[in-house]
Amino acid sequence: MRVGGQLDIEDLYEYYHKDVYQFCLYFTNSVQDAEDLTQDTFMKAMKNLKTLKNHDRAKYWLLAIARHSAIDHIRKRKLKSLLPELIERLKMSSSMENSLDEHVLKMEKWEEVQQALLKIKPDYRTVLILRGLQELTIKETSEVLQQTELKVRVDFHRAVKELKKHMGVTERMVLANGQERRADSRS
Repeated sequence: MRVGGQLDIEDLYEYYHKDVYQFCLYFTNSVQDAEDLTQDTFMKAMKNLKTLKNHDRAKYWLLAIARHSAIDHIRKRKLKSLLPELIERLKMSSSMENSLDEHVLKMEKWEEVQQALLKIKPDYRTVLILRGLQELTIKETSEVLQQTELKVRVDFHRAVKELKKHMGVTERMVLANGQERRADSRS
């Protein structure tokens, strides 16, 4: 991975471009923007490769660059929802064994999640993407975001709460789904 003591950008791209692209796609909800931001991330990484001190943490360094690029991108233009590409991806990845009804429900739920993600503030969206979709640990997420683990935990909790609010999920609805009965329904 090193050429003459330097980290090789081609190797970084080969190992981590899918992670960076997926993060950018979840963050922007646009295939075109995700491709542009992935390219931008690796261009910035190439220019700043000397600043990477711990080569074992390259993935998290790249995700931090991607995060900053995505936030800058959103600041430059208002984010509009572009779901057709995502729906197509979901259709293609769906197994043929699923019934049409199940498939439609999954697409509707995915669209609902994407719409709700777009409504929450970027910091919360980032934590949700890293923890929930990229499946990073709290420690890894704190490294990417350059925040304390406590802040990541708090922001993740708040992000989930905001996401549920925007999706119309209330605690009462969760309780009504059989987990617990309301006090007034007990005999």
